[in-house]
Amino acid sequence: MAPNHRRRSTLEMQKRTRKERGFDKTESDLSSTDFSTAISAKLSASDKFYDALSYLGKKNPFSRTVTSQDTVWLLDNTAYRNRTSGKWEAEYVAAVFSQHSSGVISDAVSMIAKQIGLHERDPNWPTVEERTKLFTQTIKPATTVKALYRNTVPLKLGPGGRHGISSDIKKLPGIENGELLVPTFADVPKGVNGILEMRTFYAEPEGWAVISDVDDTIKITQTSDPIGILRTTFVDAPSVCPGMPELYWHIQSVINDASPWFYLSASPYNLYPFLRDFREAYYPHGTIILRDSSWMSIPGLLSSLTLGTEEYKVDRMEKIHSWLPRRKMILIGDSTQSDPEAYGEIYRTYPDWVKVILIRKVEDIAAIGIDAKNQPERFEEAFEGVPKDVWHVFTDPAECTKIVDNAVASAS
Repeated sequence: MAPNHRRRSTLEMQKRTRKERGFDKTESDLSSTDFSTAISAKLSASDKFYDALSYLGKKNPFSRTVTSQDTVWLLDNTAYRNRTSGKWEAEYVAAVFSQHSSGVISDAVSMIAKQIGLHERDPNWPTVEERTKLFTQTIKPATTVKALYRNTVPLKLGPGGRHGISSDIKKLPGIENGELLVPTFADVPKGVNGILEMRTFYAEPEGWAVISDVDDTIKITQTSDPIGILRTTFVDAPSVCPGMPELYWHIQSVINDASPWFYLSASPYNLYPFLRDFREAYYPHGTIILRDSSWMSIPGLLSSLTLGTEEYKVDRMEKIHSWLPRRKMILIGDSTQSDPEAYGEIYRTYPDWVKVILIRKVEDIAAIGIDAKNQPERFEEAFEGVPKDVWHVFTDPAECTKIVDNAVASAS
């Protein structure tokens, strides 16, 4: 089957799920929580100037620096050896916002609460307020962040682009024998808050590595239901998918601590602190890769998780392959989104790179259309051309331990 036909099939499945579950209506009801236009109208002349310059990206001749009234996030990353020079380098990602709320948070909280049936006196109301702040802080495009690798080597990150996010490939020093994680600290004025320390995982060119989806693979998100997404994002304490932490720590023990992990989610970057804390609590350390869309937009959260996920994930896996083309990859996902199709495509592109594909058949959420996503025909089509001993669909994570054990043993 041609790739374009598979993509159309995936898109049709996504559209069908959105229609059956009423995503368009929910997004329309939440349209007043798309804050980008309202906030843009309130920007100062200076902010508008830098906002316009952010279209130039790295070619921007004028950038601003972080102030004491800003929030900075430094995202954990993975270092790899440059394929030509053999020297270490890594992609550094930073995000900058104003600490001040955009002034629309109360309206946003009320709209979200209305959708999920939450009353103002509900004890979960403060949780909704706190998590909604991630979507209402004003982004600061065209801002440069200073950082210190090991608190000694200066790094300049940015300036950030349209979404306040910067991405820079930085050359890094070598590491001591046995060292895996090295910290980098934000070198910013007093008063700046956020995630001011990040860690770089050093991954040698060869060995094993894992790429894992997040939503409904390791964390219950209910991506097939708009109200479920809102509730699990803004109200519920994050919950693991049963048995997945045990599976991941088993995989870690089999492939060893020097193996990098990548958590590839269709969630927007707004949720990075939330997902980082979740990963730290339950799963092996790894680089979290998120979409740089839907800033200051609650409807954008829903569309981010349900539209264009296959193309996005294939693109990010292509990037990981460019960093670590000689690693042996284990890909783990679920049946609610387009993980089977994305993983099938990346296998057909790099058959020597992907060794194991594990797909969690999601049956523990009540969602219209989930049965169709779990049909054998769907998986057969997604994994056309992929050997049967490479891809596996499971319901109990314990089923996967022997699969991984055998794959690692046979590759030794």
